[in-house]
Amino acid sequence: MLGSTRSRRRVTTALAGFGLLLTGAAVQVGASAPAQAATTHRVLFDNAHAETAGNADWVISTSQPDPLAQNASPQSETDWTGALSSWGVALQKTGDYSLKTLPSGQSLTYGGSSAQDLSNFDELVLPEPNTMFTTAEKTAIMNFVKNGGGLFMISDHTGADRNNDGNDAVEILNDLMTNNGVDNTDPFGFSIDALDVKSGYPAAISDSTDPVLNGSFGKVTKSLFADGTTATLKPADNAAAKGLVYRSGYSGNTGAFFLTSTFGAGRVAFWGDSSPIDDGTGSSGNTLYDGWNDTGATNAPLALNATAWLAGAGGTGGGTGGGGTGGGGTGTCTAGQLLGNNGFESGDTTWSASGKVITNAAGESAHSGSYYAWLDGYGTATTDTLSQPVAVPAGCTSAKLSFYLHVDTAETSTTTAYDTLKVQVLNGSGTVLGTLATYSNLNAGSGYTQRSFDLSGYAGQNITLQFTGTEGSKYQTSFVVDDTALNVS
Repeated sequence: MLGSTRSRRRVTTALAGFGLLLTGAAVQVGASAPAQAATTHRVLFDNAHAETAGNADWVISTSQPDPLAQNASPQSETDWTGALSSWGVALQKTGDYSLKTLPSGQSLTYGGSSAQDLSNFDELVLPEPNTMFTTAEKTAIMNFVKNGGGLFMISDHTGADRNNDGNDAVEILNDLMTNNGVDNTDPFGFSIDALDVKSGYPAAISDSTDPVLNGSFGKVTKSLFADGTTATLKPADNAAAKGLVYRSGYSGNTGAFFLTSTFGAGRVAFWGDSSPIDDGTGSSGNTLYDGWNDTGATNAPLALNATAWLAGAGGTGGGTGGGGTGGGGTGTCTAGQLLGNNGFESGDTTWSASGKVITNAAGESAHSGSYYAWLDGYGTATTDTLSQPVAVPAGCTSAKLSFYLHVDTAETSTTTAYDTLKVQVLNGSGTVLGTLATYSNLNAGSGYTQRSFDLSGYAGQNITLQFTGTEGSKYQTSFVVDDTALNVS
């Protein structure tokens, strides 16, 4: 029989939480509704490398790191201030994205404790950086991508040195790819050309299966040159590099204006001009160009589809290379469910868990069967963990993690996340490769909700799935997990 002492304590606090829900259900349910709290696609926009120097204004909002502080429910590009506000607002309105900005004065890190550390995100957007990345930053970026992150690099024409420090985006991004300390041999399979293409509407290739050209945000037919550059593909360095949009008269390995590639378990996209992402609005004093809404191009679908693909939401193309250690099997794939004791009905087996986390206690209830995993819920400072290692076969193009989650709480705040549950992917050494989601007392509600995540980027790797519940010292929050699954095909 599992620990009754813990169960009795939890019964008391859990009932208090349900009482709160009964008396203030509208408040609690409303607090759990924003997409930010339960989203799976977390995107970090860089503003720490002079992205607003000169006439540039490459930010989604002047409220940083969180654009929601400017307007929590934006409906139009002017609800957030920045030349990339249309991009940010379009993503925010889907309810599937959590958007943050790395403010000026900070550094890109991977594996650190900062809330803006890359381990907390699925994708990094570099919108025309104008200062060089430090050695540590380049290593962080490359390891982030190698371990499954998405990288969106946006350049401008050669000589676009907006802060007059002697470096432009062409030089800065080429330096990232060739002088990073992780792989200095053009690991993405392309280099950026030192060109200034004044104008034009470069056309997309014909490929009805490509998720960037034919994604949920629309079909891409053309983009826009307004002083930009191209890239040269180097398939000998990385055969995954693929040109999607080409300068007129070019094809194959030369003149690629928009391209995608992979590195390790991650995905990469490159765009040769910042004008297509410029929506013409921004802070006072900037001279901007509305390329986002240019009717001669389809820049918005291109930016948004690429964002979705890079974040793991846009199909199975790319991002499935073996970037981990101790590979996840052969290149073949047998469809099936990979987690052991996935409904916890075998009790405290297969999973590694804190004491009394896997339980059939009466204080909570299972989604199905009798057993479930109950993290926290004491009303005292507590950290509970639940984890299981799993090998994702290299040949699988689809890998979907799902589980049912119920959260109840005695916290009364509708704005502050006092208690949290992180769902993370770790490597064999315990290093966090990615945080799939963070839930909190703000997600409290009646009943279970199924959550799901795309893990296809970890194909070929041995990983560990881990739930970590962290509770404060005053009021309880219970995170109840059941019926987990990792289905591959």
